[in-house]
Amino acid sequence: MKTKWVPMLALASGLALATAACGSNNDDNDNPGGVNPTATADTGATEAPPPAAAADHAAQFLTDAIMADNAEIKAGQAAQDMGSTQAVKDYGKTLVADHTKAKDQASAVAMAMNVPIPTGTPADADSELKMTTSMSGAGFDKDFLAMMVKDHQAAIDKFQQEASSTDPAQVTDLAKQSLPTLKKHLETAQSLQKK
Repeated sequence: MKTKWVPMLALASGLALATAACGSNNDDNDNPGGVNPTATADTGATEAPPPAAAADHAAQFLTDAIMADNAEIKAGQAAQDMGSTQAVKDYGKTLVADHTKAKDQASAVAMAMNVPIPTGTPADADSELKMTTSMSGAGFDKDFLAMMVKDHQAAIDKFQQEASSTDPAQVTDLAKQSLPTLKKHLETAQSLQKK
């Protein structure tokens, strides 16, 4: 019986040694090149923002975009009520329709990303609209159109930056899809200023 245990003992010892050898050489098998997977190289290159920072940036863009839509809807409603020409009233109607649609699209993306949907407007937009609506007739039209040119130029800049950012695709796609409408609004306001 002793002869049966000797080969078994030798086999068990051999397995133990082989396992130990494999364990100490783990880097060579699981990680070719023996590079420590937790080590990082300091190359001086700018790294992409961590996912949380990108999500925060995207959330801020969505919040700002929805609040701007709210402001443009209010401004469009004011133009429909107070515009002295049919062209300004029609432009106001277009703003309400287009920015309501844009707000709905941005809100859908925000909901999908668990971003709260704001109901307010930017403070500066409120004060501008208040000043504009204190005018009447041609004075209202002039101030309203100047405000629309300024607002849409700023919006186009922000949406172009967002469209080329590294934010999630649904946010950058939203920005890209919105740009043609924003540019059309800007062109319309500029052409109405010339009349």
